[in-house]
Amino acid sequence: MINGEHQRCVMVCQHQSCQVQGAAKVLLAFHMADLPDDTLVMPTGCQGQCSTSPTVRIIPEEIWYCRVQSTDVPLIVEQHLKGGKPVKEKLHPRFHPNC
Repeated sequence: MINGEHQRCVMVCQHQSCQVQGAAKVLLAFHMADLPDDTLVMPTGCQGQCSTSPTVRIIPEEIWYCRVQSTDVPLIVEQHLKGGKPVKEKLHPRFHPNC
């Protein structure tokens, strides 16, 4: 378990460059989404991926998404968090080079 009853954590960067690119809206969209019960959403400091902001990291799978916008959140929730299939179009190429 990551945090009590939560098995998965969605970490949304809220550092300066991500904020400029709309990270606060991304964080809000995840908080407003109909998430699986085992999922926790939390803001983070810099995740070191400023050139591809906003960044979203999902653990324990270690799936990294880049250039995420609030409009991407419903697809990430439905396809990845509920369906178990990462959204290829938003995968960070540094961490997922073969996708």
